[in-house]
Amino acid sequence: MSVTGGKYMALERGKELRCEAIQVFIRSVRSWAAKPLVQSDIGDFLKKKEELKEEIWPIISHNSYLINLASIDKEKLEKSHNAMLDELIKADQLGIEYDNIHPGVIPMSDKNEVSKKEALIQIANQLNKLIDETKDSKVIILLETTAGQGKGLGNKFHHLATIINKIKDKNRIGVCFDTAHSFAAGYDFTTKKKYDEMWNEFDDIIGLKYLFAFHLNDTEKDLGSRVDRHAHIGQGKIGKEPFGFLLNDDKFRDHPGILETPKGKDMKEDVMNLATLRSLKK
Repeated sequence: MSVTGGKYMALERGKELRCEAIQVFIRSVRSWAAKPLVQSDIGDFLKKKEELKEEIWPIISHNSYLINLASIDKEKLEKSHNAMLDELIKADQLGIEYDNIHPGVIPMSDKNEVSKKEALIQIANQLNKLIDETKDSKVIILLETTAGQGKGLGNKFHHLATIINKIKDKNRIGVCFDTAHSFAAGYDFTTKKKYDEMWNEFDDIIGLKYLFAFHLNDTEKDLGSRVDRHAHIGQGKIGKEPFGFLLNDDKFRDHPGILETPKGKDMKEDVMNLATLRSLKK
């Protein structure tokens, strides 16, 4: 939901669409610089959040696309760490429950490439520092499953497990499963049998207790393409039926699902996609 006109407007827009949960950007996602939150903006948001607490819960913040906690460039890593710290502080100020992050991208060095394991351990070390720097916060950091485009990390369950295993305060870490990304990464959940097998694998490798949220997106690209291109629900390569498996799965009854499908200013695409998803609920 857009925060144009004030952060609280995201909640107003969510209410208009009968959303049960929303995701917002609370700082610029395409620049390093971000001004502190204005006290009146914080107050308006907290007031509206309290007003709608029975209708909309939880709220997820999606952090900047620039942040790369796997960077080996000292300046970029420092900027990434500081931007993530700013994100967590702002999420806390707004009483937001979850902060969603893309795990990171393997950097290229002048001499040789960093191994995946080294990059994943560095991400975990950075997150441990950030959690320590915000130790009074209750914001849970959600590692998003990715398509694995380029040198992106997070397209395999074991990537996320490696990070989570190194996190000292396990109460502050979790996973957000993106349907489009995971399908592009090669996880097939298009039949009930494959769907069940995938979640058994997830539970074995990561643990379902770490799964807190979903990004519900169809994809323009084929299974295993490792290309990130979102599509409207039922209009992509995943198709409608697998979203029905998720929506009717008792173990995910209380998990929020966020649409990140293409949209215009009048939100009619959101209305369409929400109607499609709701029609699948049995």
